[in-house]
Amino acid sequence: MTIEEAQKTVDTWITTTGIRYFNELTNMAILTEEVGEVARLISRQYGEQSFKESDKGRDLGDELADVLFVVICLANQTGVDLTEALTRNLAKKTQRDSQRHQDNEKLRMRNEE
Repeated sequence: MTIEEAQKTVDTWITTTGIRYFNELTNMAILTEEVGEVARLISRQYGEQSFKESDKGRDLGDELADVLFVVICLANQTGVDLTEALTRNLAKKTQRDSQRHQDNEKLRMRNEE
């Protein structure tokens, strides 16, 4: 599925199954909540925290998809074409950061491990 297709699919789901979009502030709060769930799971899977019973069985892919869904909702309701925005953003990062990362000794050291 392309980003464009994802935006259309989410819009169709929202306008049929979901009835309508939550307002932008509500979706921002939901996004924050969903990112928190990703952080919680990663801190347990890859960090030093132990799993609680309520955390067991959670799937990182599903939690990341929840974040993506809300990001797409926000893009749709604010008129952002995510394909175009991501293309511009990657060009900006490439121009700004390519040499900086090449010169970052910390990054090179990690690659050599």
